[in-house]
Amino acid sequence: MKIHEYQAKELLKGYGVTVPRGHVAFSPDEAVKAAESLGGNIWVVKAQIHAGGRGKGGGVKLARSLAEVRQLSDDILGMQLVTHQTGPEGQLVRRVYIEEGADIAKEFYLGVVLDRDTSRIVFMASTEGGTEIEEVAEKTPEKILKEYVDPVVGLGDYQARNLAFGLGLKGKQVNKAVGFMKALYRAFVEKDCSLAEINPLILTGAGDVVALDAKMNFDSNALYRQKNVVEYRDLDEEDPKEIEASKFDLNYISLDGSIGCMVNGAGLAMATMDIIKHFGGEPANFLDVGGGATTEKVTAGFKIILEDPAVKAVFVNIFGGIMRCDVIANGVVAAARDLGLEIPVVVRLAGTNVELGKQILAESGLALIAADDMADGAKKAVAAAAAAK
Repeated sequence: MKIHEYQAKELLKGYGVTVPRGHVAFSPDEAVKAAESLGGNIWVVKAQIHAGGRGKGGGVKLARSLAEVRQLSDDILGMQLVTHQTGPEGQLVRRVYIEEGADIAKEFYLGVVLDRDTSRIVFMASTEGGTEIEEVAEKTPEKILKEYVDPVVGLGDYQARNLAFGLGLKGKQVNKAVGFMKALYRAFVEKDCSLAEINPLILTGAGDVVALDAKMNFDSNALYRQKNVVEYRDLDEEDPKEIEASKFDLNYISLDGSIGCMVNGAGLAMATMDIIKHFGGEPANFLDVGGGATTEKVTAGFKIILEDPAVKAVFVNIFGGIMRCDVIANGVVAAARDLGLEIPVVVRLAGTNVELGKQILAESGLALIAADDMADGAKKAVAAAAAAK
């Protein structure tokens, strides 16, 4: 789950992380009132969407008067902001964040993620603040500093100092950076984060260490114990199909292709998408119905796939271990009948109750395409999608 910058800063501030003052606004009038309440003569108007690269896309602007705050807010609100993370379709801006200006002496990058190779949280820091970390890793990997955190003892002061020294901080700046990082680590762990990124982290003219931007993602599997985080959820920023899938505990991610996929098991789902691409097709989604799905869940998942206008064919690829093939078959038949099946559906079943599942499909009266194995199913789905275009 993702949240907006202003929400991340509100959360981090509660842990003692230093952030600039600011207020969210949903209209130009609210933006002007926010600037007036902050005072000063320089403000930053920031588009609030769940994507990075907002500045490069024209979603972050500097205002030197209240009139500029109004004009810039009016320009940004309602715009379809396109960044490298939104795709060419962009994302509609529904709110802006009005923030006080900052006296920037230096910019840095600071990020916290879970390193799956070591099963530890890792802090990453770089002097290349304001630059995408992927770009730094590709061009100047030696400029990325890392500290791996022992989960038993947490982030050590010495580790935070190592990063601070590596960024070129000195004297009291180091102590402030250490306090900043320790607070960030507490927030990351206690809120079940999957990512916390401060880019840029700035050193002000007065020697303060401040989060000029903040991005936080959370482990969706832990949201049941993070009620206050769930309150930050902005459904307008999410794909409606993914929202609908979450109601049925389905693992669904919308993609750009034309072949809908219904699979049980994340590994098999990834392999299914790979083999579709291998034979020249493009998957329209990732959908893992899981090992213990009911007919109702399968029906819901199949409906979500069929409601996508980009889908020209569906590949149902099921290996029945815990999940029974007859359950999948019943769900496919129920959804197809409810929606009125108009596109080709290729079905490959193997495993538990496979003969019963095939019988249910055969007796359904629906125009389903049987597949002998995974490769055969992928070939037939790709061919069916190509013919439908």
